[in-house]
Amino acid sequence: MTEKLLQYIWQFRLFNQQHLRTLEGQIVQVLVPGQHNTNQGPDFLNAKIIIDQTTWAGSVELHLFSSQWQQHGHEGDKNYSNVVLHVVWQHDKDIKLSFPTLVLEPHIATTLISKYEDMMTGKKFVPCEAFLPAIRNISVVAWKERLLIERLHEKHELINTMLQHNNFHWEETCWWLTARNFGAPVNADAFESIARSIPVNILAKHKHQRIQLEALLYGQAGMLEEDYGEDYPLMLRKEYQFLKHKYGLVTPLVRVQHLRMRPADFPEIRLAQLAALIQKLSHLFNILLETEEIKTLEALYDVTANDYWHYHYKFGEASAFKPKNTGHQFVQRILVNAVIPLVFSYGIRHKNEIYQTKALRWLEMLGAEQNTITKGFASLGLQNKTAHDSQALIQLKNKYCDAKRCLHCAIGHHILKTSKLSS
Repeated sequence: MTEKLLQYIWQFRLFNQQHLRTLEGQIVQVLVPGQHNTNQGPDFLNAKIIIDQTTWAGSVELHLFSSQWQQHGHEGDKNYSNVVLHVVWQHDKDIKLSFPTLVLEPHIATTLISKYEDMMTGKKFVPCEAFLPAIRNISVVAWKERLLIERLHEKHELINTMLQHNNFHWEETCWWLTARNFGAPVNADAFESIARSIPVNILAKHKHQRIQLEALLYGQAGMLEEDYGEDYPLMLRKEYQFLKHKYGLVTPLVRVQHLRMRPADFPEIRLAQLAALIQKLSHLFNILLETEEIKTLEALYDVTANDYWHYHYKFGEASAFKPKNTGHQFVQRILVNAVIPLVFSYGIRHKNEIYQTKALRWLEMLGAEQNTITKGFASLGLQNKTAHDSQALIQLKNKYCDAKRCLHCAIGHHILKTSKLSS
């Protein structure tokens, strides 16, 4: 038993409420367990308890053992002057208090405790792995909806931070976030740094000249410093030297990496595709706001690197012919992690539900993401049919399962509550 679990059991009344009695033998009836207090003072505020035939309104303090009231220094603390009931897991010491003590251990199902202990121990894909297959998908639909909204709000915070750094310039923010996701996962920070170093208005001036766009991107990435023997990188370096001087550009200190990635994700390829996107689309963010169909967006982000890269993955290293287009899976990744959060965030900041609803609709229309997280949940019976499902499952795994926040999870609550009801 832990104090957090005891608080959770009290908050949701996951104990047998029949025949509750204080140490002094008084009959207890819990009308309102109170509001969980995360600040200084008693654990629960504004509780309403009937002790014998008298109704008490006040605070409730919980401890694992009776003796902890003194150990925690609550005696004489004015913050605890409104306590009407002391709730403990076990009674280990008689203490003179002006209010009664209730021992909960005899009223809590042993199956609840054993399930919680099972979830907190061992190395499993998710803590509730042993119990998850028995839960029907219908019981987690509402929870997945909340998880998705929670994930989108977290991304909104990232976007909001970007907006604060560029005087709330949405087109600039769109450029930063798009670049960041073209570099994900290994080069996300590097690509964002590159984007931040090239203002979107400079890109707009050169949007009809892909060579100049590529020169800006590769140059700011620090990838044109070697003496390559081919005409293409030499031409890019010449263009970059002119543009860098013209605009007074400062090269970011962050450098791109090639570790642990497929050749199709090499930074050279993604930067070339990013240049193709910039050339294809001007005023990108406005296009996102005006577009209604997700298929239209998929087509917009379907771009191909220039012909040089059909025969290369790196500068100066020839390879077999293969056109370097973004591809369906990569486009979906950009839509899910950049486009949709941007539109959703715009809806939040402008208090316009039309954009929030559109973003959610797009997630429902995109196919499910396939990764170790979604595959793991699918093997346990959780539905993963759309990107809406995938994003919710990723949030569940990263923010709840990995941190073992089962007491804050609707699935964990369902498992423990079922234990209480069956006791």
